[in-house]
Amino acid sequence: MAKSAPPVKKNEIIELHFEDITHEGAGVGKVNGFPLFVPYALPGEKAKVKVINVKKNFGFGKLIETLHVSEERVVPPCNVYYKCGGCQLQHMSYKMQLEMKQNQVKNALKKIGHIEGIPIHETIGMEDPWRYRNKVQIPVGAKDGNLITGFYRKRSHDIIEDMERCIITDEVNDRMVDAVRETADRLGISAYNEENHQGVLRHIMVRSGKVTNETMIVIVTRKEKVPELKQLIKEITNTYPEVKSIVQNINAEKTNVILGKKTKLLWGTEYIYDEIGEVRFAISAKSFYQVNPLQTKKLYDKAMEYAALTGNETVIDAYCGIGTISLFLAKKAKKVYGVEVVPEAISDAKANAKLNGIENAEFFVGQAEKVMPWWKAQGLNPDVIVVDPPRKGCDEQFLQAMIEMKPDRIVYVSCNPSTLARDLRFLEDGGYDTKEVQPVDMFPQTTHCEAVVRIERRVQ
Repeated sequence: MAKSAPPVKKNEIIELHFEDITHEGAGVGKVNGFPLFVPYALPGEKAKVKVINVKKNFGFGKLIETLHVSEERVVPPCNVYYKCGGCQLQHMSYKMQLEMKQNQVKNALKKIGHIEGIPIHETIGMEDPWRYRNKVQIPVGAKDGNLITGFYRKRSHDIIEDMERCIITDEVNDRMVDAVRETADRLGISAYNEENHQGVLRHIMVRSGKVTNETMIVIVTRKEKVPELKQLIKEITNTYPEVKSIVQNINAEKTNVILGKKTKLLWGTEYIYDEIGEVRFAISAKSFYQVNPLQTKKLYDKAMEYAALTGNETVIDAYCGIGTISLFLAKKAKKVYGVEVVPEAISDAKANAKLNGIENAEFFVGQAEKVMPWWKAQGLNPDVIVVDPPRKGCDEQFLQAMIEMKPDRIVYVSCNPSTLARDLRFLEDGGYDTKEVQPVDMFPQTTHCEAVVRIERRVQ
């Protein structure tokens, strides 16, 4: 029997009642069972919608007018929210954001992992879900002969000219971007033009330590020799005592990638420092470091709770990065082995262990799925494995290696509920039970969702 055509047509204007929300924050309404996804619409709302794209089984719409407004709708405090796209949820109350993230984890575990009936706790949020980012990377452009800075408009490389502030980044970062732009403008440093690959200044990156108040400025340029940088350094460092490091990154490529291969210290120290709990970290221009250290502490506290260390355990930290979680674990474990594929991250991890006087953590460069079987062959039998993979989740070979090592407990730190659910299914089929899940809001105002999972080996 021929399948009937979709009940809506492109450019049609309809009234739609919204009953759900996607993991990307779009409202979901249905016309005769046919779902339409509409950005900025909230569940419980009724609105006029223009149909902008129709596929076989679903369509996309644009919000024209909200006829019935949800109590959870708020006015976005950012003046460029609807242009930028860096945040997706500023129109939604923070309470609803936290509920949405909890539901996102629940739905992924149910639909993808076929895991139900376990506690998925309420999302741990922030008291103040603004100004939390300790790092900002802002493109530089030109208008009417002057330098401008601002994020790109959604799906474009046009700088948003009227962007005054980014209200999810630390105020000191905003201030430093302004200072570098205004000084560079006065000194006649030109903006990079990606169309003709001319000009000098590509990006301004600022990193700051939440606890230490130390700041690093990274100036990304197309060419290495920029005579005006000496005067820029003098003016910035004379005015802002919190600046401890000014670094130049040279990116001469025709590329969208922000940082080039060559980085050199122009002034001050190569590292700035910050602290999460009792652990101190050295952060370089290229270090991976959590952008929300306040929430990172909550995330790691939960991971430590789930690891249930008594001081006698051998622990593996897979995808260990610069050793952030390894060093927390090392304070409570007998021995920690960290593995990470990025050599620079392992150098940072070793330096951070030394910085904190931690001697029971060892770090290795390599792919976890290849290193783990080798460790097993050497007789390494971990009691606990902590895993914090990238968004694509864990390699199947790695999951299998984990199962074969038979740790009593696995703590999975996830930044993607879908791949988390897939990997939990694999572990469940391999003899492990998912015990509880704690979502943590590391990136308020955005759709990103992190979670920590307690997993235990099934008693045979």
